[in-house]
Amino acid sequence: MTTPRPSTPLKYLFPGWYAVVMGLGGLSLAFHRAVPLMGEAAGATALVIGALAAGVFAVLAVATLLRAQRHPEAWAEDRRHPVRHTFIATLPIAMMLLGTVGVASGLHAGAARPVVAALWWLGSLSQLVVTWWVLVRWWRGNGAGGLQWASVTPALFIPVVGNVLAPLAGVPLGIEAWATAQFGVGLLFWPVVQVLLAVRVALQGSWPERLLPAGFIFIAPPAVVGLAALQLGAPASVGWALWGMAIFTTVWVAALARRIAALPFGMPHWGMSFPLTAIAAFTLRMAPLAGAATPAVTLLGIALLALAALVIAALCLATLRGLRDGSLLTPEPAPPVVAAPASAS
Repeated sequence: MTTPRPSTPLKYLFPGWYAVVMGLGGLSLAFHRAVPLMGEAAGATALVIGALAAGVFAVLAVATLLRAQRHPEAWAEDRRHPVRHTFIATLPIAMMLLGTVGVASGLHAGAARPVVAALWWLGSLSQLVVTWWVLVRWWRGNGAGGLQWASVTPALFIPVVGNVLAPLAGVPLGIEAWATAQFGVGLLFWPVVQVLLAVRVALQGSWPERLLPAGFIFIAPPAVVGLAALQLGAPASVGWALWGMAIFTTVWVAALARRIAALPFGMPHWGMSFPLTAIAAFTLRMAPLAGAATPAVTLLGIALLALAALVIAALCLATLRGLRDGSLLTPEPAPPVVAAPASAS
């Protein structure tokens, strides 16, 4: 059934839409990692997907500016929202990822270097500002605008752990000291968010069902930290330890797949995309360290890359279908009303 289209769909272009760029950018980077195994076909695929990510980012950036101009109250509501405010970090992360895609494509070695570096710097600095802004809210306590249980969802990883992406492009750009320091910020707060999520589930139950796909974000921290640590020269043993964490987390969250498949499609489903590309890229990065005598890691990396590509293709088709039938760019559903238990007389 077709959903009635709102008269102002731009008003509902929530910040989480930049997760599309994150997923496509991550897939481009994963295909770049596959070049030694799959040849130049993987490199060409990476370039095409990277160009698509850049195009989607450009469209979203223009739409975001128009939304801020025409619907400033919607932007203000995003900043006040207990969950949606964390997705604001997807914008700077998308810029950092596009800069990283530019580096992986070799654009930083030519005339485009200033553009790649400027895009990465803008994303890096903006990500730190958003991280600081999100964490400053915690000083308000558990009152309005503070660290309420409603705000503790896996999306909280986005503004905090997004900083660990910095070394992937920062090191090749010659900004290793800055990138390492920013990496440390994400590394500091990763376990903090992990503990908060465990406590929230124990005390308050899980996050809303429609945010269930965000559970896949648990995969991203160990996978990206592992990639970044190796970029900074960490020993292989550190990489294997983090890879074990990331692989086990992938198997763990895979238990949600059936419940997620039963949900109607929404933009939270894009929360699965970047984590799947991250574990694929990390596994492909670890494959040479396993040696030719252990081909299982290589085969697993290729399988994870295929899975990430299939999931993102399905997400793209579902997004196009949702835009066509009007089920996207609509108000968020109201949270369910839970009746209070009757008091004893």
